[in-house]
Amino acid sequence: MSTAHRAPDLAPPPAADGASPGDARGTAPRRRGGRRVTGLIVLLAAIAVLTVLSIAVGARAMDLGEVWAGLTDPAADTYPVVTELRLPRTAIGLAAGAALGLAGALMQAMTRNPLADPGLLGVNTGAAAAVVTGAYFLGFTGFTQTIGFAFAGAAAATVATYLIAGAAAATPARLALAGAAVTAAGFAYVSAIQLMDAASLETMRFWSVGSLVNAHTAPVVPVVTLIGFASAVGILLARPLNALALGDATATGLGVDPRVLRVAGIAAITVLAGTATAVCGPIVFVGLVVPHVVRAFTGPDQNWVLPYSMLTGAAFLVLTDVIGRVVARPGEVQVGIVCAVVGGPFFISLVSRRKVARL
Repeated sequence: MSTAHRAPDLAPPPAADGASPGDARGTAPRRRGGRRVTGLIVLLAAIAVLTVLSIAVGARAMDLGEVWAGLTDPAADTYPVVTELRLPRTAIGLAAGAALGLAGALMQAMTRNPLADPGLLGVNTGAAAAVVTGAYFLGFTGFTQTIGFAFAGAAAATVATYLIAGAAAATPARLALAGAAVTAAGFAYVSAIQLMDAASLETMRFWSVGSLVNAHTAPVVPVVTLIGFASAVGILLARPLNALALGDATATGLGVDPRVLRVAGIAAITVLAGTATAVCGPIVFVGLVVPHVVRAFTGPDQNWVLPYSMLTGAAFLVLTDVIGRVVARPGEVQVGIVCAVVGGPFFISLVSRRKVARL
C-alpha cells in the first residue's frame, strides 16, 4: 500500500459570485477609484451650490431671479451688489480656501507630521509682521500695499525657517522647531508694534482675525492666477511625495531627491499660504482640518489627497463665510472666527488621541 498522501489543494477558493480571486482583487481598486471620481463630482457640485449661496446670502437676501439679474443685467438694482461686492468676495473665498487646503496637505506630506499646517513655517506670522511694519514705519495702509507686504513677509519667514533648520539638513523635526521659533518671535514683534501705534492696531483689527469683508477690493484676477499657478506646481508634487512617505532613503532610491522636493514644496506652500494670508488674513485650521477629512475618504495616496484638499478647502471656507453672514444678521462674524470655532474641537480631539497616526 502506498504511503504517499495526496497534496492538499492550495488554490484559493473562488469568489462568491463565481469570479476568480484575481478578478476580485482587481475589482476593489476599480471600486475605490470610482468612488473617488464620484466624490470629486460631488465636491464640484457642492462648490457650485455654495457659490450661489455666497452670492445670494448677505445683509440683504436675494432669490435666484435677483442673483441672475445681478449677474446679467447692468440696469438691475442688484447688479452693483452682485458684481462689485459678492462675486469678488466669493471668488477670493474659493481661491483662498483652495490655497490653504492644498498648502496644508503639502505641509503634512512633506513633514510627515499630521498636526502640521501652513503656520508651522511661520507664514502667517511673517505676513502679519510685514503688514504692521509697513503701516508703522512707512505709513502703508492701502489694500494693495498690504498684499505686497504680507506676501513678502510670508516668503521671508519661510526662507528664515528653512535656513534656521539648516537648509541642506532640514529634517521634518528641525523644520517644525524652527517654524515655532519664527512664529514666537514674529508674534512678539507684532504685539509690540500694535501696542505702540494705534494706526497699526486699526489696520490689523479685522485682518488679523481672518476676514473676507474687504475681499472685493483685492485684485481678483492676479490673486486667482497666482494661486492657480502655485496649485498646479503643488499637484505635480503628488508622486514624489508618495515616494517620500516611504522615507528619505527609499525616495532617493526611487529617483526622488528629498532636498529638491522640499524646496519645491516650500516654495509652493509659501505662494499658496502667503497669498491667501495676504488677502484674507491669517485664517487658522483650514490647512489642518481639511487634509485629515480628505484622507479619511481617499486614503494616503497624494494623487487624490492633494486635489481633494484643494476643492474641499475651497468649499469649507466659502461655507464658513456664509455661516458667518447668517448667524449675526445684519452684521456678520468674520470667517476666521467661524473656522476657529469649527476647527478648534477637531484639533482638540486630534491631539487628545492616545496615538496620532504618522504620515
